[in-house]
Amino acid sequence: MNCSHDSRRHKPIFDIGDIFRDNLDKLKHCDSAQWKVINALTSCKTARLGGHVFECDYCHHTTNSYNSCRNRHCPKCQTHASAQWLQKRVEELLPVEYFHVVFTIPDVLNPIALTNKRVVYSLLFRAVRETLLESAANPGNIGAHIGFLAILHTWGQNLLDHPHIHCVVPGGGLSADKNKWISCAKGFFVHVDILSRLFKGKVLDYLKKAYKKGNITFTATKGEEAAASAFQHLIDQAYDKRWVVYAKKPFAGPKQVLKYLGRYTHRIAISNYRIVDVRDDTVAFKWKDYRDNNKTKLMKLATSEFLRRFLLHVIPKNFVRIRAYGLLSNRTKTSMLRQCRLLLGSGPDDKKIDEQLEQSSQEPQSSHDELSSFLCPKCRRGHMITVGIIEPDSSCIEPFILDSS
Repeated sequence: MNCSHDSRRHKPIFDIGDIFRDNLDKLKHCDSAQWKVINALTSCKTARLGGHVFECDYCHHTTNSYNSCRNRHCPKCQTHASAQWLQKRVEELLPVEYFHVVFTIPDVLNPIALTNKRVVYSLLFRAVRETLLESAANPGNIGAHIGFLAILHTWGQNLLDHPHIHCVVPGGGLSADKNKWISCAKGFFVHVDILSRLFKGKVLDYLKKAYKKGNITFTATKGEEAAASAFQHLIDQAYDKRWVVYAKKPFAGPKQVLKYLGRYTHRIAISNYRIVDVRDDTVAFKWKDYRDNNKTKLMKLATSEFLRRFLLHVIPKNFVRIRAYGLLSNRTKTSMLRQCRLLLGSGPDDKKIDEQLEQSSQEPQSSHDELSSFLCPKCRRGHMITVGIIEPDSSCIEPFILDSS
């Protein structure tokens, strides 16, 4: 097997859209949301979406650039989206410690999450929000009103379903009267056992309430009474499990926070750069085995299984997977951050943030059409200027008509 791969500064060798395009006959049991993602990924940067003709203003070299699909599940379209989002977060950083807190659910709940994505993912966000805000407000912990960003990921490194929420949390917050900044102990946020117990209780309570209201589909058995008994058994199993909530070592400063956010916010289940070989009806990709000292290993899957696992992570339409709470909630963010900076006496290191933003802006862009001009790839002296428009290929506009039964 050829396991060589390019660095992130070069175009990846393999593309998920190509893998889907070449293996459409292997796809079965896809719902409408998954087919829309498949259509977007296989259309991205192709004539189906149209594009632009560029010409060098120095040597007159011409090239075509096809439009991006801009789908949030597309690995080619997330770098630019991440850079734009990241730039807006600069002004929200405070000169304090930041913590990375991760909330996970036991694997016995994964199947019910997969079949009830919108309901379960929403209640996970609600449980995380209440857990962090309530535990931080407790005088026995910090005694402050905090703010934080929460990011939903639904995958593990092996591409199987593993719903969890990453949170970036400043190490402190405002007092009840908003006239004092209260810092948490240096290097310590809230004990993970407190967070775990509170989160566990809330998630299971919300699951039971959602099932009672008929908002959760549970088809493990036939018959209402049998289904209710099976659902309760599942809840009992979850109660007996150890729930993992962990707080990583604090970030070193605003620059490190930005680097983390740039990596995590618009990440999809797997990037093109992790795919190292596609051949003989298999896909091989790199993965990190957290149970074996974080060793990087190679996983080889049948192509159909690789595509099935990728499609597990299609997010419901219009579902927001990056959310802000507390001091960072949209309604009060501007005034709350102004008060925080006033009490803290300063903002983040502008020079370091500028360096980080400059670094992120040098990441590969998702398409040339997002730039007004770019350096000529032939002469490396002139700039490519838009001189024409390529209309979408009318024969390819409609989504694939395939059996989704």
